[in-house]
Amino acid sequence: MEHQITVLAGPASVNLGAGVCESLRISPAPYDCRRFPDGEAQVEIHKSVRGHDVYILQATSPPVEEHLMQLLLLADACRRVGASRLTAVIPYFGYARQERRTARRSLGARVAANIIASAGFDRLMLIDAHTPAIEGFFDVPLDHLTAVPLLARAAATSIHERSVVVAPDLGAVKLARAYANHLHVPMAFVHKTRLNGDAVEAHAVIGDVRGRLPLIVDDMLSTGATIEAAVGALRAAGAAEPISVAVTHALLVGRAREILQRLPLARLMATDTVAIEPPALPQLEITSVASLVATAIRRNHYDESLADLRASA
Repeated sequence: MEHQITVLAGPASVNLGAGVCESLRISPAPYDCRRFPDGEAQVEIHKSVRGHDVYILQATSPPVEEHLMQLLLLADACRRVGASRLTAVIPYFGYARQERRTARRSLGARVAANIIASAGFDRLMLIDAHTPAIEGFFDVPLDHLTAVPLLARAAATSIHERSVVVAPDLGAVKLARAYANHLHVPMAFVHKTRLNGDAVEAHAVIGDVRGRLPLIVDDMLSTGATIEAAVGALRAAGAAEPISVAVTHALLVGRAREILQRLPLARLMATDTVAIEPPALPQLEITSVASLVATAIRRNHYDESLADLRASA
């Protein structure tokens, strides 16, 4: 007997979950996520998922610990009522940048991966995590999906012979190469040093950007400091304006909106992996990953290949 697909859209991913379910032609499973007076969270599912192939869609976006705990509680509730197979679909994985240990710091990516694995998931799906190597932190099978083709298709409407794809730091070079291949334009990158969590310093642009219109690409936009430093470096190198930006995850925390509003940006393209709170930015354009996630869920359910949906290793 074929197991039924059930999707639970966690509190961090309600709107994306609605889009995924619409694509799958099902309704999101109803549940309650309530808090006790002391702040403890509790989850109750209002649908039988016994024997179902269950997908819990929940980004671990800010507030990271709250959303992570909700993901774990949803998983526990599903396991306890007899879900046949349990997959975590985490559009944005909040601890992916803590993948390297330096000095006496914790290795947050590994800690988060251990916690998620302990919830009893049979499989995980991530979208454009900070590094493909993140798969090595998990002890359960992981599909690392990419939104690059979707964003490249959106960016293509303003790409021409004077365009150049720019990685704002060395870590985004492979991502920039993927965009450049999709858009058939050259690429360059900015040599950057991170001073702290809020400040970065750009040293030089490697590649020909003089007179060209840059498309800066990255996996995420957090405080806006990296984009600001990259724009400054591109201006100093003689790049043309306005500049466009494409990122998978638009966190927009801290002074990000203030920083972005004063930059010469024609377009800021992002996906809905993270729910973006108002106020909206006039340049912001959202491309939904609902079709990508729905396709991955459908193929996983029928044990079909996801190779063409995955990020390059």
